[in-house]
Amino acid sequence: MSSHVLNGAIYALRYDVLKDFEPVALLASNPQLVISNNAVPANDLKGLIAWLKANPDKASAGTGGVGGVSHVAGVFFQKETGTRFHFVPYRGTNLAQQDLIGGQIDLLFDQAISALTHVRAGKVRAYAVTAKTRLDSAPEIPTVDEAGLPGFYMSVWNALWVPKGTPKEIIAKLNAAAVDSMADPAVRNRLADLGLDIPPRDPQTPEALGALHKAEIEKWWPIIKAANIKAE
Repeated sequence: MSSHVLNGAIYALRYDVLKDFEPVALLASNPQLVISNNAVPANDLKGLIAWLKANPDKASAGTGGVGGVSHVAGVFFQKETGTRFHFVPYRGTNLAQQDLIGGQIDLLFDQAISALTHVRAGKVRAYAVTAKTRLDSAPEIPTVDEAGLPGFYMSVWNALWVPKGTPKEIIAKLNAAAVDSMADPAVRNRLADLGLDIPPRDPQTPEALGALHKAEIEKWWPIIKAANIKAE
C-alpha cells in the first residue's frame, strides 16, 4: 500500500510503481481502526463525527509522518465527514499511540495489528474498523458501514511483485508458493491473531493483484493530490 500506491503520489520516484513490476500475489491485509483517547466525549462513530463537527479545528490526530497511511486515512476521513482537525506528525504511529494514551492528541487512524493491544487493555477507544467485515480477532468492533460511515474503507495490504519482464513460469511458481503458504492453518491462525486478513482464493491471482493495484492508485492519488500532501 505505502510503497506501491501512496509513495507514487507523494515522491518523485525513479521508477513507475505500476509499469516497472509484475504482480505475483496479494498477501495479508491489515485494516485501520478509528481510535481516540478515552477522554473524547463520544461513545460511537456517529458521536465522534458530531463532536468533531461541533468543534472544528480544535481536535488533533496523530500520524506516523506526512504522507503515511495514518495521515492519508485522516485526510480521507475529513473529506468523507466534512470535519476539520489538526494533524500532528510523529516518527511512527507507535509514538503517536503513546501520546494518544496520555491524552496529548485526540485521534489516531492506526493499523489494527498495532492498535488492538491498547484497545483490549482499555487504554484507547475503538469506534470502527475500516473494512467491509469485522475482524475475526476483534468481532466486537463494528465496521464503518455498521457504525454510520459507509464506504470508508482503507486497508494496509501487502503483496508480492517481481521486476518487469520476469518469465511467466517463474511468476506462476511464486504465486503457487504464496497461495500454499496462505492456505496453511498455522499461518492463517497466526495472521488472524495479529488482526490480519487473508484474501479468499480468487483474489490471490497475479491478475487480481494487478487490478487491485490500479484501483487503489485511482482511488488514493486524487485524494492525496487534492490535499497537497508532499514529501518533507
